Amino acid sequence: ISCKGEDLTDPVDLSKVPVQSVANMNAVQTNNGKLQMRMEAKLLQRFKNDEESYELFPDGFDVYAYNEEGLLETHIKSDIAKHTTTGVGSNKVEKWEAFGNVVIYNFIKGERLETDTLYWDREKGRIYTHSFVKMYTPQGFMQGYVLDSDERARNANILKPFDSYGIIRSDSTNMYIDTVNFIGPPRM
Repeated sequence: ISCKGEDLTDPVDLSKVPVQSVANMNAVQTNNGKLQMRMEAKLLQRFKNDEESYELFPDGFDVYAYNEEGLLETHIKSDIAKHTTTGVGSNKVEKWEAFGNVVIYNFIKGERLETDTLYWDREKGRIYTHSFVKMYTPQGFMQGYVLDSDERARNANILKPFDSYGIIRSDSTNMYIDTVNFIGPPRM
């Protein structure tokens, strides 16, 4: 309000502006000192209103999941992501969503999945989508709709596949090497 009592600007709707912004965010999840997951984002914006609160990652995000031996197993990246929380206490519900050029790498199995939208149910430890999915594996190529998998993409299944192909004969000397976790031969 100005000196004359007139409003000089329109009122700001606080539910539409972030209450917190974090640049170059890094988060780490451990269990008994062992790295389980790591998340990176260029920008996190937290919004809050009466019904829900959510974190928006407008410049994309990367999630890295590690197996029980501490090896990098899965990398999920997307153009945009959103984490929504509704309810309170025991009625609290979380929803994770990733949008735009979602790519899921499972380095240990040598698989890559591509889709446009991905959901993560943290409570059940599942990732899923109803969108179109492409899956590249050392055994072939698969595409279709409706993906269901554990959160580390160890057992990814396309439930409505079409026009896929597999490698019928495999050369036993052509072994897949996990280049992400490869250290090299032992030094003598």
